[in-house]
Amino acid sequence: MQLDKVVLYHKALADPTRIKILILLAEGGLSGQVLAEKLGVTPATITHHAAKLRAASLINERRDKNTIYFSLNHYFIKNNASAAEKLIYRNVQPKGEGQAMPNEIQAEEYTRVKESVIKNFFTKDGKLKSMPAQLKKKLIVLEHLVMKLEPGRKYEEKEINAFIKNFHEDFATIRREFIMHQFMYRDNEIYEMNPREIWTHWENLS
Repeated sequence: MQLDKVVLYHKALADPTRIKILILLAEGGLSGQVLAEKLGVTPATITHHAAKLRAASLINERRDKNTIYFSLNHYFIKNNASAAEKLIYRNVQPKGEGQAMPNEIQAEEYTRVKESVIKNFFTKDGKLKSMPAQLKKKLIVLEHLVMKLEPGRKYEEKEINAFIKNFHEDFATIRREFIMHQFMYRDNEIYEMNPREIWTHWENLS
């Protein structure tokens, strides 16, 4: 089981300066220079900590000429926060409290939505027409593709590229989306499917 994403998330939080950066960014995007001034550290220190936060998908960055601005990745902060709990309790049945599983009506609705998206974005022979712009639909498409991979198997990058090209030519974008939405983990150009508990679940989106 690939636990690295959960570990990476908690390692990224295990530093007072990084926590302070996240607290400041919760109020809105800031440049590295402004963060350094507010925290009384050097810009190099901000760059160091920002790299750790970015690797854990907790912040985004954009460059405007010679200035780099940082902002929170709100969705992944919330998603990663619950991933460890889901992973720890994955084999434990809830006691006393209501089941987390969707009820029968919800399950039918989820199935209907998923089938509709797959029908609209895939051809009859299974080719992906285009990547949806809406996040929920995009996640359904990515989940549909990644579930065709073999759990526990380690894939070289060229193997993942070849797999994706069976469905769409833009293998680089889809490969990046697999990582970004935590369907897969990458280490030294080797890819492996993450546990389902860590995936970004479209069912949780409004």
